[in-house]
Amino acid sequence: MSTTTVHNIGDRSAAAFERARKLMPGGVNSPARAFGAVGGTPLFIDHAKGPYLYDIDGRRYLDYIGSWGPMILGHAHPEVIEAITQAAQRGTSYGAPTEAESGLAEQIIEAVDSVEKVRLVNSGTEATMSAIRVARGATGRDKIIKFAGNYHGHVDSLLVAAGSAAATLGVPDSPGVTAGAGQDTIVLSYNSCEQVAATFAEFPGQIAAVILEPVVGNMGCVPATAEFMACLRSETEKDGAILIFDEVMTGFRLALGGAQERYGIRPDMTTLGKIVGGGMPLGAYGGRADIMNQVLPAGKVFQAGTLSGNPVAVAAGSATLRLLREDPPYEQLETRGKQLAQGLDRAATEAGIPHQVQQVGSMVTLFFNPDPVHDWQGADRCDREAFGRYFWGLINEGIYMPCSQFESLFFSRLHTEAMIEETIDAAAKVLKTIA
Repeated sequence: MSTTTVHNIGDRSAAAFERARKLMPGGVNSPARAFGAVGGTPLFIDHAKGPYLYDIDGRRYLDYIGSWGPMILGHAHPEVIEAITQAAQRGTSYGAPTEAESGLAEQIIEAVDSVEKVRLVNSGTEATMSAIRVARGATGRDKIIKFAGNYHGHVDSLLVAAGSAAATLGVPDSPGVTAGAGQDTIVLSYNSCEQVAATFAEFPGQIAAVILEPVVGNMGCVPATAEFMACLRSETEKDGAILIFDEVMTGFRLALGGAQERYGIRPDMTTLGKIVGGGMPLGAYGGRADIMNQVLPAGKVFQAGTLSGNPVAVAAGSATLRLLREDPPYEQLETRGKQLAQGLDRAATEAGIPHQVQQVGSMVTLFFNPDPVHDWQGADRCDREAFGRYFWGLINEGIYMPCSQFESLFFSRLHTEAMIEETIDAAAKVLKTIA
C-alpha cells in the first residue's frame, strides 16, 4: 500500500532555503539541488567528512552523491586538504604558468592512454565546449552527433535532448538556446548502431565529431554496449570524424584510465572533470597531439581562461590522482558496487516493485522501471513519483541518494561493506512502504 512520505527537514534548512530563494533563481546555483524532481525543501549542508554529509540542523547522512562524482576518496581527505592548504598559502591565482600545471598534465597523460596533450580548464562544461570547437577547427566541418539523454554541460549547441536536471525538469531544449546554435547538432538514440551508420551515410564528410558518455550518468547509470562503441569507432575512423568521450563522470572513477581503459576503446579526444580536480573547480580536455596542436597558441582555434590551471585546484587534482595511482581503489569499488546493486535488486523484488538495477563500478541506479534501460526513451518511462517517495524515505533513514531518478549514485572508497548493508536494509524498509 502506498503511503505519503513525510519530508523530514530541519528548521534551519527550511529557513536557509527561504532566504536563498530571495537571492538566487530557485534558491540554488545549479537546478538539481532544488529538489525539483522529488519535491520538498533541499537540505543545506554544513560540512562533510569521509563518507558522510552533515546538514545545518546537525543531522548526518551516508552520502551517495559525492558532490556528483568527484569525492572518490571521501570528503576532506587529509592529504588533499593539505595540498590545497599549502597551495593557497603561496597564492590563489597568478595568471601565469606554473610547474604544477605541467605536473597535473603529466599525471593525466600517464593515466589516460589516448591523451597525448591536454589543456586545463575550469569545469566539465568548458571542457566539452572547447573539445567541440577544436574538433570543428581540426576537421573544417560543422556537424556534431550527440545522443539523447547524454548531458555534456550547459553548452548551447549540446543542450539538446539533454539528460540530468534538464530532463528531470521537463526542459530538454532550454529557452535561450537559439535555433542557429543547435542547427548543426544531430541527436540520435543512445546505443543505436543503426542510427549512427545511417547518419554517416546521409552526411558523408560533414560530421566533425561524435560525443558521448561511454557510461551515461545523467539518465541514470546506462552503459554503452560493446557493439555500440565499436560501431562509433569504426564509423568515425572511416569518415574522418573525431570521436570524443565525455569522461567528466567516468574519468578516474571506473578505472584510473577511465571508461576507455575499462572497455578498451581509444577515442580521439577526451573531456574530464570532477575527480580530476579533486573536488575543486577544474576540468580538462585532451587527445591526439595533432588535434590538440590546433589550439592557440600552437594553432588557430581560440580557447582561453583567466583561472584555467588555478594553482589551488591543480594541487587538489594532483594529490587526488597521485593517491588513486599509489593505492588503486577500483577492485574494492567494483565489489561494493555489485554488493549494493544486488542488495537493491533483492529489496525491490521482495517489495514487489517493478524495477531494474544497473551498475558499473561505483556508479549504480535503481530504476523504477520493469525493463532494462538502454536509452533515454527507456529511462523516460520510469515511475518518477515512486522514486520521489524512495528518495525521501531514505533521507529519513539517514541515506542521501541523488535527488533525481536520472542521476547515477556515486560512492567512495570509504564506504565499507557494513555501510552498504546499512543502505540496503534502509532501502528494503522504504521500498516496502511504497509498494
